[in-house]
Amino acid sequence: MIEFEIKAVDNRARSGILKTPHGEVETPVFMPVGTQGTVKAMTPALLREAGVSMILGNTYHLYLRPGEEVIREAGGIHSFIGWEGPILTDSGGYQVFSLGVERFGGLKSKVRIGDEGVEFRDHLRGDLHHFTPESVIDLQIAFGSDIIMPLDICLPYPSEEKMEVSALEKTLEWLDRSIKRLSSKGSDQALFGIIQGGFSEVLRLRAVEETLERDLPGYAIGGLSVGEPQELMIEFTDLVSQHLPVDRPRYLMGVGKPWDLMRAVSLGIDMFDCVVPTRNARTGTLYTSQGVLNIRQSKYRLDFTPLDPECDCYTCKNFTKSYLRHLFVSEEITAYVLNTIHNLRFYMKLMEDLREAIRNKSLRSFIREREPLYSQKL
Repeated sequence: MIEFEIKAVDNRARSGILKTPHGEVETPVFMPVGTQGTVKAMTPALLREAGVSMILGNTYHLYLRPGEEVIREAGGIHSFIGWEGPILTDSGGYQVFSLGVERFGGLKSKVRIGDEGVEFRDHLRGDLHHFTPESVIDLQIAFGSDIIMPLDICLPYPSEEKMEVSALEKTLEWLDRSIKRLSSKGSDQALFGIIQGGFSEVLRLRAVEETLERDLPGYAIGGLSVGEPQELMIEFTDLVSQHLPVDRPRYLMGVGKPWDLMRAVSLGIDMFDCVVPTRNARTGTLYTSQGVLNIRQSKYRLDFTPLDPECDCYTCKNFTKSYLRHLFVSEEITAYVLNTIHNLRFYMKLMEDLREAIRNKSLRSFIREREPLYSQKL
């Protein structure tokens, strides 16, 4: 099980400690995505050096490769991947439903939703699989994750209201089945409830009310960052977070651009995950204290200054923009490693600074100073 303690507040923003069976995590926290049991281009040692305290794994991908049996026989996901810190696994619902939903979309699809769960063909070989709320819980029990998520239905933007209603009702029904399954197995893993409801204010508030009735260790806001405008995402984050209990961690799923992180923290969000820093590192998009840059650009060919003079990461202390550009345009694997080290350290430092600003009650000015640098859509 987990414990959550708030240490400081600044208006709605909170800084706290999340205690898990695999260690304590300072919040607000950003979790790098380790989809298949690894954060791409990183090792556990490099993650620790960057300041990462907690990572995310994906049930859908781990189920396909290497499979439940391998992870269970290895002694759980922590032992298998060599990561001693806390791990959150999502249910795989987003990945399943991103394949396309026949019942809701009305088009030929790789996914079918029924009362029992979902039937889908995987993205690797097209094999047929079934997920139920119970089987997803069983998988995460086998993984031994610290925090686990129930199977839910995540819709694209925009979606029809009747689709949003049906998805919400099914998500709540599956949450009850997930709670029952976890209890029957005697597991003390922390199951979070996921707030769905699409982009309907009424449905979102209904989702909050009915999910909170389950009295869970934490709550996640799902179904955002699915193609909607950024301001709409912030609007619904604001709406939902106002109605979540103050003594439980709040997790905004799949949101991770620096500007969105800062704004969401100001609204009281405690936990984040996203592929943005690692994926962008592999395309040459790097975050610095002077703003966002693309290392592929020719203007860096003869630039022998550090990537970010204010950054204390291995990349910035040892290499120049010129060398990083050379590696990237030469398609050297080292480019992905060095870029990812930097982007993740930037994100960890951003969260450190946000926590410090909350403790000093200076968050508003901190965000205002950085708005011109990170409000772009990169």
